Amino acid sequence: MKWVTRAHVHVDRVACPWLITRFVDSDAEFFFVATSEVEAVVKRDGAIPFDAPGVELGHHGDQCSFDAIIGKYGLKDKALQRMAKIINAADTDRLDADPIATGLEAIASGYRVRYPNDIENLSQQFEVYDALYTWCRLEIAQSEER
Repeated sequence: MKWVTRAHVHVDRVACPWLITRFVDSDAEFFFVATSEVEAVVKRDGAIPFDAPGVELGHHGDQCSFDAIIGKYGLKDKALQRMAKIINAADTDRLDADPIATGLEAIASGYRVRYPNDIENLSQQFEVYDALYTWCRLEIAQSEER
């Protein structure tokens, strides 16, 4: 499937493609465009919009786009739920809501400067999200052992 969002990726616009490729659509193709072009790409290419104003897979209340994708696709993985708390806190400027959020925000900001090309940024940062997911899996496993 084709997916479209706003250009100049940051926390949620990296986390969402990671989530989509790992748990929803392993053959996903992503387009990063100006906010004003999202609707045109949806109409022209049949792309699924995410993390853009007014779309189903976007921000709603306190929920970020990562949360919306988890809900839409019924992802119940406890490690993803833990990861969602971190991503939400980092993406919604509520860094005090999770102790890991400040670090994720700092990493995302550094990658954004180092890799201004969105596709290259994703290819470099997916390893960070793979590692974060692994850490979340370990944290869940340890908490269940107690």
